Amino acid sequence: MASDRFGPLLVLAAAALWGTTGTAQALGPDGITPETVSVIRMAGGATLVAYALARRRTVPLRSLPRPALIVAIAAMAASQPLFFAGVDRTGVAIGTVLTIGSGPIIAGLMARVVRGEPLTRRWFAATVIALAGVLLLVSGGDAAGVDPAGVGFALASGIAWPTYLVSAKALFEDAPPVFVVGVVFTGAAIVLSPFLVLSDPSWVASGRGLAVALWLALVATAVSYVAFSTGLRRTAVAATATFTLAEPVTASVLGVTVLDEPFLPGTGLGIALVVLGLLVLSIERRAVPPGP
Repeated sequence: MASDRFGPLLVLAAAALWGTTGTAQALGPDGITPETVSVIRMAGGATLVAYALARRRTVPLRSLPRPALIVAIAAMAASQPLFFAGVDRTGVAIGTVLTIGSGPIIAGLMARVVRGEPLTRRWFAATVIALAGVLLLVSGGDAAGVDPAGVGFALASGIAWPTYLVSAKALFEDAPPVFVVGVVFTGAAIVLSPFLVLSDPSWVASGRGLAVALWLALVATAVSYVAFSTGLRRTAVAATATFTLAEPVTASVLGVTVLDEPFLPGTGLGIALVVLGLLVLSIERRAVPPGP
């Protein structure tokens, strides 16, 4: 089992992989939709059940706390189409930054109220610094061109994400995290499955579509959530949410370098501030002795 020292590193690695999802959607063929992308990601996450079964790291489903499981499934099912709709309307960099950037404050407050986790002064400082960077990334010095509906979708996804974090943290306490994530994603895939009927998933049949689908399902979801779930089990919710700000940094860099999204005046400074916030928080994590 990873020690507390490596928990944040696993979260950071997972966040970097998540930062590729918006770019993958943007590089997809004509006909790709946020709804079908969401189902594909959830289906990829569902493969983690098979992974857990192969490693014999499972528990009876009835042993999982039902309220936390239901909330986690609902939050994950809601966050995916909201996120990809936000990215589709605002661009990869801004949509990802809005979704993940709103997470630390919400997650920290939820963890404080629901789980009683303390909010340290270093967490406040790191979060304020990182969120200042998020604001610069969103506006780049000029927010006039931002799509209001896209902003709303991204922020709504930003609320659903920490809701999942808090619920998943409770589930991980008494069950193998990879198995729990597989169960949650399976449930979310079932909830989202009607989108496969309402939307046209034929874009997956093309070569580029298949490559995008495999990346989203296996690498950006299955592999990343193995790392994230292991890291979350050994990292406080508030700290985890701040570490995931590595995702919008990755998305911003890919948006500018791969998708030719504009590099606005505040983009570079915004990325630097997010990285500084992560470094401030990582100092706090290293100061905590490894757990048993």
